[in-house]
Amino acid sequence: MMEYPISIRSFGEHAVLIEWPNEVDDAILEDIIQFRSFLKQNYLDPQEWEMVPAYNSLTLIDRERTIDYQMFKAQLKIWYRERVGVKSRLRYLWKLPVCYDLDFAIDLEEVAERLGQSVARIIELHTSNVFTVYGIGFLPGFMYLGGLPKELEVPRRLEPRQKVAKGAVGLAGKQTGIYPQESPGGWNIIGNCSVPIFDVKREEPCFVNVGDRIQFYAISRAEYDLHKIQGEVGIYQFEKIKLDA
Repeated sequence: MMEYPISIRSFGEHAVLIEWPNEVDDAILEDIIQFRSFLKQNYLDPQEWEMVPAYNSLTLIDRERTIDYQMFKAQLKIWYRERVGVKSRLRYLWKLPVCYDLDFAIDLEEVAERLGQSVARIIELHTSNVFTVYGIGFLPGFMYLGGLPKELEVPRRLEPRQKVAKGAVGLAGKQTGIYPQESPGGWNIIGNCSVPIFDVKREEPCFVNVGDRIQFYAISRAEYDLHKIQGEVGIYQFEKIKLDA
């Protein structure tokens, strides 16, 4: 198992931040997820600790007690070197429907023109790639998806919108993502996902985990309307494929 140069720093009285090399890399993300699993299975009780993975970091938060930073830092370095035999959690490829109708895709034509592509080509590129969930945040259930092809890289909007619709699918820099609820936002909107990404009524409000994969597929406006009804009454079935750990 490859060992990366990690840095550990205090993140307040109740938390520490562990950082890996500042790169968007599947192998680094895998190492972060493996280390989190190792800590959960051996040393840190998930009932007492919150563990938040992201692109190149893992935040450990003690929900009750203050942390003796120097002692904990030394212990984490030892644990990182000894991590072996980790039983990884299951990971999935989720297939999510997106309607690219221009009523939803309010920036699609502008993005296509800016990138020198046709609208059809933008949709083809967005649906043919498999994206990695590198982080979840900003809003509950907002997935930061890496793996965007260079042909789709476009900067954030200079002037963020005050309201971006729930389900809006956007592009920003090297990422794509879905707004799980209405909010302000500066991403370029190219479609809308017809199914709820975050729902407090579900046993798991956000069904996706960091390290999972996402692939979008295009749907018609009629299919979009049907999915919305199915989602509202709780009968929509998400399509997922188990990935090898």
